[in-house]
Amino acid sequence: MHPSTLLQLALMGIFVASIPLTMVWLSNDANKYRKLVWVMVFLTFDLIVFGGFTRLTDSGLGCPDWPGCYGAANPFIAHEQIAAAEALMPTGPVTKVKAWIEMIHRYLAMGIGVLIMALMFQAIRQWRKTRQQAFAPALPVALFLFVCVQGAFGAWTVTLKLQPVIVTIHLLLGMLLLSMLVWLGERENHLMKPLAPSPKLATVKSLRTLALLAAAVLLVQIALGGWVSTNYATLACDEFPLCDGKFVPEMDFEHGFTLWRELGKTAAGHYLQFSALVAIHWVHRNFAVVVTLVLGLTAWRAWRQPALRKTAKLIALVLLVQLFTGVATVFFDFPLAIAVLHNAGAALLVLLVTMLNYKVKHLLDVSQRVPANADVPANSYR
Repeated sequence: MHPSTLLQLALMGIFVASIPLTMVWLSNDANKYRKLVWVMVFLTFDLIVFGGFTRLTDSGLGCPDWPGCYGAANPFIAHEQIAAAEALMPTGPVTKVKAWIEMIHRYLAMGIGVLIMALMFQAIRQWRKTRQQAFAPALPVALFLFVCVQGAFGAWTVTLKLQPVIVTIHLLLGMLLLSMLVWLGERENHLMKPLAPSPKLATVKSLRTLALLAAAVLLVQIALGGWVSTNYATLACDEFPLCDGKFVPEMDFEHGFTLWRELGKTAAGHYLQFSALVAIHWVHRNFAVVVTLVLGLTAWRAWRQPALRKTAKLIALVLLVQLFTGVATVFFDFPLAIAVLHNAGAALLVLLVTMLNYKVKHLLDVSQRVPANADVPANSYR
């Protein structure tokens, strides 16, 4: 790729990042570092949702090279090549609309990368000057390294032609990036206003284990959901609660869950049988029961703690909506809007479960520092 194209793409990333940076700089918030973190949480959530839209509209190869589009910085410049590809295959992976969807996704990702660099430099600079815990640079530096890895998987998603395991890992890394940013945001929140200690330390300890379990099963379910989406197995079972008229249909787990293979092919290069897609869908659908039980129990237990009640309510609400959109996707034959909402619901659950885990950890740390016989003011929770 020509150096001028790389420069144009870099300038586009800086331009995208400059908009939220300017908004943060001009805001009335005294703690602009904290505000920038939460703006990045919002943008990363948007990137995950738009990434889902890109995948669901089959736009992942709208520009079949990386990081540009046919060697150009935007689809306008590559109009001739895109038009030629679209003329050959009007419903194929390359169209003018799909090219723009793919490049907008890349521009937003580049903008977030620039914001993470800005956050890292600011954290290092302020840490050297003040040594304040709010600017501890370990997590911002980890975010920078993590987003570099995520960018590499974004490139491999295109160059390896949507190989399912690469696309699924790319999705998981996006969710983990969101989780890391939320963790950093919660740290900034609680440095400003710590939670009061819990009067029942044993309860918080057991809730800590449950919250970690909730995060683990949610991560597994997102991996399974990504595997369904990247293998185009969403409608392998087109009824609910049965699948092909049975609770346990004919399934090919061996080929369905072989990780390293081309899209639509077995590891040996043969076409993937429909029973393999059924296995992929069926496992995701049934593991949703485990996720519902674990997250439901976690939300119910957290509801009892005043400091955690709001987060617990939101987890319960989003979990119910997520179940509805999952079933509705099957009932209504995969409408795009509902499928995108289902993807957004998964990201929102990651955000909320991360919040809960940080708050429980923080509550536990504060409680362990307070003597067992100390009085806790009833109105000290926020």
